[in-house]
Amino acid sequence: MATYIYTYAGYEDEQSLRALEMRSLFSFETQNNILESPVKIDPSRSPFIKERIAVIFEGESLQELLEIVGGFEVTGETFKVIYVKNGEESFEKRRVIEREVGLMIKGVGDLRNPQRLFAVMYVNGRWVFGDYVKAESVWFHHQHKPHQYSTALSTRVARAVVNIAIPDPNGIKAIDPCCGIGTVLVEALSMGMDIVGSDNNPVILAGTRENIAHFGYKAEVKYKDMREITQHYHVAIIDLPYNLCSVISPDEQQEMLQSARMFADRVVVVTVEPIDEILRRAGFVIVDRAVAKKGGFTREVIVCR
Repeated sequence: MATYIYTYAGYEDEQSLRALEMRSLFSFETQNNILESPVKIDPSRSPFIKERIAVIFEGESLQELLEIVGGFEVTGETFKVIYVKNGEESFEKRRVIEREVGLMIKGVGDLRNPQRLFAVMYVNGRWVFGDYVKAESVWFHHQHKPHQYSTALSTRVARAVVNIAIPDPNGIKAIDPCCGIGTVLVEALSMGMDIVGSDNNPVILAGTRENIAHFGYKAEVKYKDMREITQHYHVAIIDLPYNLCSVISPDEQQEMLQSARMFADRVVVVTVEPIDEILRRAGFVIVDRAVAKKGGFTREVIVCR
């Protein structure tokens, strides 16, 4: 079975959200910055994953790994070996090990513009060698969109929420029925997910569509109250309205969530208010949750079915 090693990074106040994303993508969480799993995830999907190693060889000692790598040949492309830190290894030690491993590989090395990257790492009591992929902070580029809401989810949080809602996008049809300016839609579309949006505020929808088009994506975005949605979806991502222009009563929240219960099998709700009882009355079972922070805002991300 293939093994993938992921390294993580993030701020302390993101720990809860990061752990929920881990559980959603991999079915478990770790207490450190390393996660090992047979599940293959593009590291650029997560705002918290730094890199991924697809393990090819492993050895109990560095010498054993070097001997194994000595039989490895790379043809048709140049390569480079990177040492992935997992402790206090000095710069000099890392460079020495990179060179030792690189010299054992049969092929053409290229330190400047390699066509293939490999990594070596000491992790969980053994040395590993494998293909290396560094995550790209796609969410960071999405911060610079034509239209913004000061109270909208950050692109970083929105990306994590999408992963929590849709860990495996194959065959999944999703909706953001309170899509606002489109932050969640842009993150989902950038990961190739099948998602549509709607909102009952017609004033913002031109800006929503412009934000989506700005990054070269396409999606259906309708002017529609979510209580009028009849089409079925596998997942709904609902960032409940809470700004001064979108004040909704508990009764309205109840109606919205009851409608979501009818058109979606699974719902991830983002809220700034306690809504557990409203969710239960709407017929949902809460299966997991996390806290997400942005400046002075604290939100809950609640996974329901």
